[in-house]
Amino acid sequence: MKNNNFILKEFLDNAFNLKSHLMEFLSIEECDLDGFLANAKINLANLHPGDALSDVSDFYTKIVGDRHLADLAAWHITSKDYITDTLKLQQRFSRDLVLDFGGGIGTHALANAMSSKVEHVFFVDINETNRNFVEYRAKELGVEKKITFFKSIEDAQISKFDTIVCLDVLEHLADPASQIEIFKEIMDCNSIALLNWYFYKGEKNEYPFHIDDNQIIENFFKTMQSNFLEVFHPILITARAYKKIR
Repeated sequence: MKNNNFILKEFLDNAFNLKSHLMEFLSIEECDLDGFLANAKINLANLHPGDALSDVSDFYTKIVGDRHLADLAAWHITSKDYITDTLKLQQRFSRDLVLDFGGGIGTHALANAMSSKVEHVFFVDINETNRNFVEYRAKELGVEKKITFFKSIEDAQISKFDTIVCLDVLEHLADPASQIEIFKEIMDCNSIALLNWYFYKGEKNEYPFHIDDNQIIENFFKTMQSNFLEVFHPILITARAYKKIR
């Protein structure tokens, strides 16, 4: 296993070989990849059907295709300093059995799989393309034995997790309050959940797939406050650490 500093340096150098993995997985040339990434956010936003979408999960399972990979990859490449700080956060808390919920392109799951403190990573994402891509990346990076892949938490068949990582996901869910209640049920008194959220569609509706309904958001915060206690960490980022209230 690699030490923490090496893991962070490897991410800062090349985002765990993200560009080369994308080119190989998508069979795309580097010159075409750059354009694919440059237009990723607007291309993903343009795919969203707006109010016509009756089931939020349909967007990620039936509509996005490989555009979600591009959007996430562009964000991780252009925001390396912020992403590195989230990796520092999980290095402080991640241990033993880790659930990476909505793991996207796999940055955090792969980093946890490289850690000697982590026994196994259970990668959950409803998007089959994302799961296949991260499984490919895990093999390329030599950590495939420490990650397994699932469409849902239930499929993993683990009753308790020591660490839950759920970053940049909750704002995409129709009912984020229900999701964190599920997290509470699969945590014990020593488990830590690493969470953040961005309940905002943007000034120009650049994030049409985010939830911004006031009632849903208020219910989420009430649920957080009644079920979880924040655990302090000194890293100046939006992500937070929580333990459940006994």
